[in-house]
Amino acid sequence: MKLKSLLRTLQAAALVAACALAVPGAQAAPATAKRPDFNGIWNFFMEPGSNPFGFGPPVKLPFKPDAQAKVDEYSRLTGPTQDNPGAFCLGYGMPASMLFSGAYPMEIIQQPDQITLIYEAHNEIRRIYLGSKVIPEADRISDRNGYSIGRWEGDVLVVETTSLKEQVDQQYAHSDQAKIVERYHLTTDKAGARVLVADMTLTDPAFYTHPVSTQKKWAYDPNGRLLPYDCNEPAWEDHLNQLKAAAKASAAKGP
Repeated sequence: MKLKSLLRTLQAAALVAACALAVPGAQAAPATAKRPDFNGIWNFFMEPGSNPFGFGPPVKLPFKPDAQAKVDEYSRLTGPTQDNPGAFCLGYGMPASMLFSGAYPMEIIQQPDQITLIYEAHNEIRRIYLGSKVIPEADRISDRNGYSIGRWEGDVLVVETTSLKEQVDQQYAHSDQAKIVERYHLTTDKAGARVLVADMTLTDPAFYTHPVSTQKKWAYDPNGRLLPYDCNEPAWEDHLNQLKAAAKASAAKGP
C-alpha cells in the first residue's frame, strides 16, 4: 500500500508539471518576472553641468597607425564639403546610432526573446536577440548596425554586437573586426524620474591599441512618441522635378 501511495504521489506531481508546461508562458514567468522594464519612449538625458546629449568621446582615440591613416583620408575627402552619411539619408551605424542619433528619441519594445530599439533618427532599427532567437554566426549578414545578442546578468542587460562593416564615417571609427558591448540598467535622477544608462565598450584589434569606453543616458518620457523621419522624400521630390524639367525641355525642342 505504501508503494502504491508513493506511485500516486509521483504521478500527481508529474501531472502538475505537465500542466505547467502546457500553459503558455508558465516556464518563462519565473525567469522574466524580475527583469527591469525598458519598454517605452526615451529621450536624451539632460544632466546638470554636463553635455546635454549624454556622450563625450575621448579627445583623441587610440587608433593604430593604419586606422589613423584611413580616418585622416576620410577627413580630407569630406572636410571641404562637410558631407556626412546623415545628409544622404544613411543611418549612423553602431555605435553612433546608439550614442548620438542627433538627440532624437528612441523607442524600446521588450519581449522575452527579442528587444527592439527604434531610433527616430533615420528610422534606424536594431534588434537584440536573446536565447533561441540567436542564429549561427555563419548565417549573419554584416551591416552598419551589426548583429546584436543580449543576455541578462541580474538587472543588467548585456548586449554584444559584432558582424559590423568597417566604418570611418563616424566618430568612433572601427573595422569589421570590432565588438561593441553595451550594459543597460535603470536608475533615477535627483527628482526620482527613471533614467536608462548604457555603458559602452568598443574593442577592435585592427583599429585600436586598447578598448575605448563611454556612457549614454536617456530620460523616460511617458507621453513621448516617435515622429516620421522620411529624409528620402525630398530626394524623391527633387527627382520628380528633374523629370518634369526634362519633359518640359524636350517638349520645347519640338519633334
